[in-house]
Amino acid sequence: MEEREKTLDVITIGRASVDLYGQQIGARLEDATSFAKSVGGCPANIAIGTARLGLASAWLGRVGDEAFGRFITEQMAREGASTEGIITDKDRLTALAILGVEDDKRFPLIFYREDCADMALTEGDISEDFIARTRSVLVTGTHFSRPHTSAAQKIAMTFAKGYGAKVIFDIDFRPNLWGLAGHGAGEERYIRSHTVSERLKSVLPHCDLVVGTEEEILIGSGEADLDAALRTIRQVSSAVIVLKRGPMGCIVYDGPIPESIEDGIVGEGFPIEVYNTLGAGDAFMSGFLRGWLRGEKLETCATWANACGAFAVSRLLCSPEIPSFEELSHFLKHGSTHKALRRDAAINHIHWATTGRRRDYPTLKALAIDHRSQFEEMAEKLGADRDRIGAFKLLAVEAAAKVADGRDGFGMLLDEKYGRAALFAAAKVPNFWIGRPVELPGSRPLKFEFSQDMGSRLIEWPVDHTIKCLAFFHPDDADDMRLEQIEKLGTLYDAARRVGREVLIEIIAGKNGPMEADIVPRVLTELYSAGIKPDWWKLEPQADAGAWALIDETIAANDPWCRGVVLLGLDAPADELEAAFRATAESKTVKGFAVGRTIFADAAEKWLAGKMDDAEAIADMAERFGALVDAWEVRGQ
Repeated sequence: MEEREKTLDVITIGRASVDLYGQQIGARLEDATSFAKSVGGCPANIAIGTARLGLASAWLGRVGDEAFGRFITEQMAREGASTEGIITDKDRLTALAILGVEDDKRFPLIFYREDCADMALTEGDISEDFIARTRSVLVTGTHFSRPHTSAAQKIAMTFAKGYGAKVIFDIDFRPNLWGLAGHGAGEERYIRSHTVSERLKSVLPHCDLVVGTEEEILIGSGEADLDAALRTIRQVSSAVIVLKRGPMGCIVYDGPIPESIEDGIVGEGFPIEVYNTLGAGDAFMSGFLRGWLRGEKLETCATWANACGAFAVSRLLCSPEIPSFEELSHFLKHGSTHKALRRDAAINHIHWATTGRRRDYPTLKALAIDHRSQFEEMAEKLGADRDRIGAFKLLAVEAAAKVADGRDGFGMLLDEKYGRAALFAAAKVPNFWIGRPVELPGSRPLKFEFSQDMGSRLIEWPVDHTIKCLAFFHPDDADDMRLEQIEKLGTLYDAARRVGREVLIEIIAGKNGPMEADIVPRVLTELYSAGIKPDWWKLEPQADAGAWALIDETIAANDPWCRGVVLLGLDAPADELEAAFRATAESKTVKGFAVGRTIFADAAEKWLAGKMDDAEAIADMAERFGALVDAWEVRGQ
């Protein structure tokens, strides 16, 4: 066959589901009341895991033509895995898996897979050109359980061999997916079956890498004890064999099986607290493949695999818990003082920053119209009905969308009190960033608006809405004031990380003390020292480029994963803001602006007074916003 350029490292084939994990740990699945959603299914997890670890990956399979199918496709794209091999099945639903954690040994699991989309894969779905462009193909056990899915995997293996690609076999044995156990036995890992063994054993001669747990090695070989199983596999296959042993790590066999099976190749182990074993094998495989497909020593591959498995075992979900390569490298270099890795703040921050954020924002230009008290004062002064404030904010959405014109890097700050309808409208604007305030306007010390229980409030927000919190904070404030505000911001930060939302912290120091060049860096340092690492900062304009250089240094030293800084406006005239923009030209961290009254104040006052109609208000705000965007774009010239 003609040699093709290898643009992919691995294509995984087989199951993909939406996993719904019960969030009440220690409860029966019958008693679970809320669930966390993620992509699941062994090969889909591995496609995501290898992408996070820096490989060019793809999942090949079917999803339903509905919201869950689109979720899998969109999540693959967000993770950096190719979606080229995903087929939409208009006749079948995406598979579901419902899971619970009763304790550290029992994990009830129900598969909803009756005539599901991923099990409808056929030979016709396997593109020879697609397979020709990968360095390896990963096939999985469940898809050998039906004739048509088995044929699909086998033709993929044939194409792979013809184009010089490796074949990887994850035995991935689930007895009830082979019809060996009932619907309620989803967590069952081993039931002996001659039929299953013969079918899996026929795959082994065509493989370059075979990976399985002790139970999977037994079912794949048809033998009753592990020593005989490994030797039987070696008789029919020259593949590298990886025996997964749970908390004991793994043993790798390259060549003849040693007299004692304990004498294979081993990597470093990582003793950790078991929180949930589901998905650990997929994280393990992702780590092993990162090494194996990049030519690392087998000891290194095993170490990386063990470490990735440790991350997954110590966390709740499957694919979301697989580490990025930055996270894995940090752990291998520094280790952790926590056996429960989910409690390691440094690791969790890297995990969030490298895997939890849904989109990149190299720049951000936002129209801030989350103001509440200012609009109330304006309405009172003009004798206008407060109910009209929400209608004006809808016009601001139209103005901002007009300037954005579908481009990335634009957005708005909108509130719940008067901007609820505007929030719904903004959500429909393509590529829009949306931030929402939580502070009680003008509060000092900081208090939250509506409720002080931020965790229960944030769970209702769309996952891609950013939390914005303004604190009037000066480093020379009295100790009790500073400590109370830090504690409040800390509770917000913890809640945000727990429910997976980004945080923008806005600091205004200039209203409560002098503004020398070191003032804002001192504030940031104090908050960083308290463990608060927001995704974004929103800061006042600084006097000159030297002040911004100090801010850059502070952020780089404390959080190299920070998205950056956006400038606030404080009702400054446009020419003053343009000068402030120019002062940031050399800054590495200032990525844009979120300005409000400079853009909307004049239009709001005239519109609320009945002196400007809707179209005129939209045009006025769009012109002012567009002018600031233009000034930002040319600030360094």
